[in-house]
Amino acid sequence: MKKNSLPIPSEHAEQAMFVQWFREQYPGVLLFAIPNGEYRSKPTAMRLKAEGVVSGVPDLMVPAWRLFIEMKRTKGGSVSKEQREIMEYLNGCGYLAVVCKGFEAARDIIVKNYPPT
Repeated sequence: MKKNSLPIPSEHAEQAMFVQWFREQYPGVLLFAIPNGEYRSKPTAMRLKAEGVVSGVPDLMVPAWRLFIEMKRTKGGSVSKEQREIMEYLNGCGYLAVVCKGFEAARDIIVKNYPPT
């Protein structure tokens, strides 16, 4: 790491910053997280899978806009095979499912497709 360079924010930090920004800009629009990326014990993972948790589902959804967002770090994050397959499926069903590398990419997608009124 170069001296004076800032560390790359975690996916959590990027997503939290985006969610805060989104809720300030679009207070009447529901945005929610789909928390299926955390480590879980085997019994918990089995219970959640039985309840319908599906590997690869994107991190965030905006139902009114039929939008799914998979958040990644600006550098170092990669999309898994399961995530690619789920996103292809969602896009084929008429949703917009996108990968955003960081807060700014997510913000830019929203502003481009859903300008604030």
